Amino acid sequence: MEAATKAAPTPGGGLPAWALGLIPLALIAVAIGVFALLGGPGLGERTGPPVEEVAIERTMLRPGEIELTLRNDGPDPVEVAQVAVNDAYAPFTATDGLEIGRLSSTTLEITYPWIEGEAYEIFILTSTGGTIDASIPVASETPEADLDFYGLMALLGIYVGVIPVSLGMLWLPFVRRVGEQWVGGLIAFTVGLLAVLAIDATLEGLEIASEAPSAFGGESLVFAGALIAYLLLAALDVHLTRRSEKANSAAARGGLYMALLVAIGIGLHNLGEGLAIGSSYATGALALGAFLVVGFAIHNTTEGLAIVAPLRGKASEASGPPSLAQLLGLGMIAGAPAILGAWIGAAAFNPSLAALLFGVGVGAIARVIVQIAPAMRDEAGRFLHPISVAGMIAGIAALYITGLLVSV
Repeated sequence: MEAATKAAPTPGGGLPAWALGLIPLALIAVAIGVFALLGGPGLGERTGPPVEEVAIERTMLRPGEIELTLRNDGPDPVEVAQVAVNDAYAPFTATDGLEIGRLSSTTLEITYPWIEGEAYEIFILTSTGGTIDASIPVASETPEADLDFYGLMALLGIYVGVIPVSLGMLWLPFVRRVGEQWVGGLIAFTVGLLAVLAIDATLEGLEIASEAPSAFGGESLVFAGALIAYLLLAALDVHLTRRSEKANSAAARGGLYMALLVAIGIGLHNLGEGLAIGSSYATGALALGAFLVVGFAIHNTTEGLAIVAPLRGKASEASGPPSLAQLLGLGMIAGAPAILGAWIGAAAFNPSLAALLFGVGVGAIARVIVQIAPAMRDEAGRFLHPISVAGMIAGIAALYITGLLVSV
């Protein structure tokens, strides 16, 4: 009995839990420090030429000058020796020095009388004789980031994001008047449309990531962003579910909530779309023609229909018809990120950040699909029935056909 009543010894000799957690980290830090101070004993000297991997992060053109931002993506320092434009050496200066350390960057300001509309090939010669290639398919002056510039980007974001999505939401009266048997078809239309958006964002993100420094993650940034966004939205959904259960509020989990999820997913996708538009405009690869604006307007109008589709059926009866302020809020959530994306893309485009943001859009859309897909079920509980299949095909076709009008 006496032995049974003895208290079990405390693991760690009574140290607090946070201290026990820090001990392994401290030992790892000490081991790494000793290894570095001793110069990596036993590893010996590396043989062979240095590994030089440099990524071109940004290209800007000003009258008589070409500006390149280089990022060292390899394990060894890289020193810039010469720069040639179209096989002719050109004078240049480096803002952060000629030697680029690992993961560091420098900006080369190359003096060259480029001509608008011409193509240029730039060869950067390193001190070891290696070359770094950069190309400018069509030379065009990079716009200055002044107030007029940001105003233009905001206007462009409104044209291709806010207005089209808001106009698409005018289908709400139609959505609320259709028969109950067609509700699953409307949700399926939304699922098909969102699936195409997710695929499109994945492909665009991977394309951008292929040009980003691999040391920062490269293509893995797209998948990391998608996973982070999916988990965060899942956690947010659990939090909102608990709040609605405590408040006994059916409206909080009604059709308006589903519409909000769709708007968030579309908004994050439009953020990536704005990035692509802004960066293309800054590099002269985007012509702001009326056809392009009209193409985006038609293309993104279908997204408005996807937002209001959940505002019909049993899920939305508890919350009732949405107010005008709520509809305007949904439109801004879905469309306004295109403005922010255009600002970032045109003024401070970074391929690694862009790849991550495209991945965030993919993850958000995937989570939204998981959330709204159960509403596709028919009375027998089937996901895939004639109406839902037709709805998904219609959503895929609508986004694909309208996407043919847009080329960035």
